[in-house]
Amino acid sequence: MKNAFSVVIVCKNEAAAIGPVLQSVQHLTDDVLVYDNGSTDNTVQVAQAYPNVQVHQGPWLGFGKTKQAATALAKYDWVLSLDADEALDETLQQQLACLQFDNNKTVYNLAYKNFLGNTHVKWGEWGFDKHIRLFNRQAVSWNDAPVHEELIMPKDVEVKMLKGYVLHRTMKDTVEYSQKVVRYALLNAEKYYAKGKKSTWLKRVVSPKFAFVKYYIFMLGFLDGWAGLVCARMTAFYTFLKYTRLHELYLLEREKKKG
Repeated sequence: MKNAFSVVIVCKNEAAAIGPVLQSVQHLTDDVLVYDNGSTDNTVQVAQAYPNVQVHQGPWLGFGKTKQAATALAKYDWVLSLDADEALDETLQQQLACLQFDNNKTVYNLAYKNFLGNTHVKWGEWGFDKHIRLFNRQAVSWNDAPVHEELIMPKDVEVKMLKGYVLHRTMKDTVEYSQKVVRYALLNAEKYYAKGKKSTWLKRVVSPKFAFVKYYIFMLGFLDGWAGLVCARMTAFYTFLKYTRLHELYLLEREKKKG
């Protein structure tokens, strides 16, 4: 018997990636909701070919608000939020199939195995990754953040860890990786600017270096070989670009006031 929870996937142009995640949740629920944000490939057609998949199309409102809109369309209050480039391993599938949803203030933490191309990154920033992704929408909701969205949870929430892994094939190559790094860095700079956060000299110059040392040395990213080096360098670049753009936004504001 399938459990009473919905799977919600927000996506755009993920025709080449979305198959594994849809396949991995097929026998777990009768409600898989794909919320498409204007795909120009055949993402919608691929999704519709799977049983129990409901496709909705809506505008992109930023990560937080878009996930709010998608979650509101789910059939059940219990929601498993996944991305199109993720899939559940067999152990996690078995855990979800047997789960008893008896407390609305319980949330479930999921461990991630992240891949760069076909390489499983076991150390560094990606090696110890876990996220709360299963929750009851009556008690927990996404915030409005345009990027790096977070769940708003009650103070007395109970966090439980499930066995198994989400298999996250996050970047197929360094081209896609670098594009995402730039996009997220610029979005996060705008988020910080809107909140009034400042970009100090230390953050622009020291923070990128510290990020590299933290993930490549202290968190043993070097054990992942070339992939570990790429990930640490990309994170350092992301940190540099984020604070540099934030500084630039304040300079532009100053110029406008002078004019």
